[in-house]
Amino acid sequence: MDIVSLIIQLIGGAVGGNIAGSVLKDQSLGTIGNTIAGIVGGGIGGQILQAVLGAASSGNLDIGSIIAQIASGGVGGGVLIVIVSILKKMLRGSQPIRGQTSLVLLLGPALRAPRLR
Repeated sequence: MDIVSLIIQLIGGAVGGNIAGSVLKDQSLGTIGNTIAGIVGGGIGGQILQAVLGAASSGNLDIGSIIAQIASGGVGGGVLIVIVSILKKMLRGSQPIRGQTSLVLLLGPALRAPRLR
């Protein structure tokens, strides 16, 4: 793991957090909150996926490893946005609004196979 891979995961997390916040309006933490939670989630999620799956662990920066780092950071950032939003709503005393449905909506596009032309 080098610093370039970590930076790619953090940027992917920030982008993923903001995308998740814009897609899931009821889960949004605001622009700054989405960015901060996305960066943290991107770093943590990228490291977990890299440890579990061994994705992008070769250390070189070929296109496959860069895409894997961006995807893992983005998914980690988006998932952390949903988790923080649910916890925030629970602490305020209101019930979370279909947290599992939101998570499925968030991960749905990532789980679809890309179409090759």
